[in-house]
Amino acid sequence: MSVLNTTIKPFKTQAFKNGKFIEVTEKDVLGKWAVFFFYPADFTFVCPTELGDVADHYDELQKLGVEVYSVSTDTHFVHKAWHDTSDTIAKIKYTMLGDPTWQISQNFDCLREGQGLADRATFIVDPQGVIQAMEITAEGIGRDAADLLRKVKAAQYVASHPGEVCPAKWKEGEKTLAPSLDLVGKI
Repeated sequence: MSVLNTTIKPFKTQAFKNGKFIEVTEKDVLGKWAVFFFYPADFTFVCPTELGDVADHYDELQKLGVEVYSVSTDTHFVHKAWHDTSDTIAKIKYTMLGDPTWQISQNFDCLREGQGLADRATFIVDPQGVIQAMEITAEGIGRDAADLLRKVKAAQYVASHPGEVCPAKWKEGEKTLAPSLDLVGKI
């Protein structure tokens, strides 16, 4: 069952952010746009390239009013250790959620059954807590933060422009579509 267009479920967890341990709940997410960026495990191979890529785009996401939450089933202690030992992870300013109980991964339906690891999954959540977009890739397929940024902009555009939709490859400032009977079969 897809979690698309559903409201995020309650959770409470410990996280690592800017050198400190903090508690985060679903209530902290409400009221602003959010990206939940799940990955299998700290101290691995594809994961740091993805998290570093998101870190490189974090300032742009912040300008759009988006908070980023990376999530793995590791603890907040492991996130700190990784942050302290990896140059790539050290540049992360966003919140790194620990999910050792699997609650968040199960809430987003991206826990690998029998493995205790999260899938490589991304969710864009609107200020009301509704999941507006999701992407899940296989283990060896890394994601692109530039495309995530484009998708966030599209989700925000659609949310603020009822009756309009963003076509494939849409970029900010480009033409959108207004679905109607007149367009059926003409695109």
